Amino acid sequence: MPAYKAPLHDIRFLMNEVFDYPAHYKTLSNGELADADTVDMILEGAADFCENVLSPINQSGDEEGCHFDNGEVKTPKGFKEAYDQFVQGGWQGLSFPEEFGGQNLPQSLNLIKSEMMGTANWSFQMYPGLSVGCMNTILQFGTDEQKNLYMPNLVAGTWSGTMCLTEPQCGTDLGQVKTKAEPNADGTYSISGTKIFISAGEQDLTENIIHIVLARLPDAPAGTKGISLFIVPKFLVNEDSSLGERNPVSCGSIEHKMGIRASATSVLNFDNAVGYLIGEPNKGLHAMFTFMNTARIGTAIQGIAHAELSFQGALPYAKERMSMRALSGKKDPEKVADAIIHHADVRRMLLTQKAIAEGGRAMIYHAAQIADKMADALTLGDTAAFEAADDHLGFYTPILKGFLTELGLEAANHGMQVYGGHGYIKEWGMEQIARDARIATLYEGTTGVQALDLIGRKVLLTSKGKVIRDYTAEILKFCGQHARNKYMRRFAWDLTKLCAQWNTLTVRIMLAARKDRDIVSSASVDFLMFSGYVMMAYFWAQQAAVASAKLAAGEGQETPEFYKAKIKVADFYFERLLPRTQGHAEAMVNPSRTMTSLAAEHFSFDY
Repeated sequence: MPAYKAPLHDIRFLMNEVFDYPAHYKTLSNGELADADTVDMILEGAADFCENVLSPINQSGDEEGCHFDNGEVKTPKGFKEAYDQFVQGGWQGLSFPEEFGGQNLPQSLNLIKSEMMGTANWSFQMYPGLSVGCMNTILQFGTDEQKNLYMPNLVAGTWSGTMCLTEPQCGTDLGQVKTKAEPNADGTYSISGTKIFISAGEQDLTENIIHIVLARLPDAPAGTKGISLFIVPKFLVNEDSSLGERNPVSCGSIEHKMGIRASATSVLNFDNAVGYLIGEPNKGLHAMFTFMNTARIGTAIQGIAHAELSFQGALPYAKERMSMRALSGKKDPEKVADAIIHHADVRRMLLTQKAIAEGGRAMIYHAAQIADKMADALTLGDTAAFEAADDHLGFYTPILKGFLTELGLEAANHGMQVYGGHGYIKEWGMEQIARDARIATLYEGTTGVQALDLIGRKVLLTSKGKVIRDYTAEILKFCGQHARNKYMRRFAWDLTKLCAQWNTLTVRIMLAARKDRDIVSSASVDFLMFSGYVMMAYFWAQQAAVASAKLAAGEGQETPEFYKAKIKVADFYFERLLPRTQGHAEAMVNPSRTMTSLAAEHFSFDY
């Protein structure tokens, strides 16, 4: 398994040179807390924790997995000790209010910390990661009493949180949820039903687990309009926050998974468990989206995490592994063969990994600034600013989640391929990264679900294409600023053409959908991937612009190779990966009939 090394140079490059985080923090009500020394201390501390505590137990955790015995779950060796260090370091409360014991730092710092933790050990990151959405939901929709009762221990990390959405019969279609919530005389509710695929649903790391549960009231309307949201603790909580008796919530089993095996994915049975309504009755799905969007951005981070770790494993191997001679002539004449990094096809895979990891990181870090504005508006009670930021981030979310996880899986597969046959062997750890990466395109909404959300809801239904027009206008403004730059004009020209094409494709699908409703679905994944490639191109162009300006000004002389590499990878992305947009563009505008003309009963393997 590759030993993780936090890419602090690239992280600081994005924060300080590309996105100007110091200026961004000055616009936030809590931004003064994120001064340069504090941010640097957090980055260094997170890197140390991830490199020296989490990374060493990544492969061993996968090999051991979680242990299930009569409703109890034991995490792999070293996880409890690592989690205790996580709690002692105050990492869970990084971006939560001081009144609940947090450090009140911007949300972006928590996301950046999560990237490092997830790259070092995604299974471990799942345990505290799910708690963040739980806390955000309670903060936004909980009563003062609920906040005071649950938040301090959640913020400390001594308690954790989950999201209990889906059930055996419904999957993503939450309108089919059957879990019942019967009102009690004391204002509580009796929750009964079964929830599946509950990440960190049971574990031995925390004293208590606070489940956020979707359920139906007795008089609830059918479908998604009849779902309410409830807080259901594993142990009931007394008024002084001490633990009471065990709530009848039991773990029926844990899943035997392809990857992230050290993370317990649980089946939870609620047998008249005591629950507390959070938010308004029958509006639970709206409240749950706070949780879901948090989780989806976290899953997008998984895409770049696996791309980064796979690249960190593949690069040294490519420099050391000797095989055949380079076509351009001997590179290691004193040895029997050349290192495989000298073969163009191996470089293609390495550069693809690097382009995905660093391009995706830029996308996430920009979205993190929007999340900061969203959180700040919520704190200040500025509803208009909150909704504007929420809409902005809502456009990003399906692209980040769908596109980056698909590319993260591609990068993980490239890492195995660089190793050849050794990539298929467990001891190297590369196959674990690919197995861990595979889930990212499935949970928190599959790629197809994200694609339908993007084109169906965000682009066509809600904005009638305006969201694309607005975003491409932002890109075109950047292109105009760099059109006369000798180096940047080729990037500006490519992006200008793609922006025009993006808008044209949107209109074509909108018009075609009047007669062919299925085209929205048949075009959706191609539309999402096209959108993702253009968005990543924009962020690679921004990185190239900063790097070229630094070199031209004679700055960055201590590490000129870093800036030169940025420019070279941007060149590679535009020449080798961005052309994929045209295949997606051609496919998405074709009528849906090739997908819909074959009758369901004719799908057969036995004629």
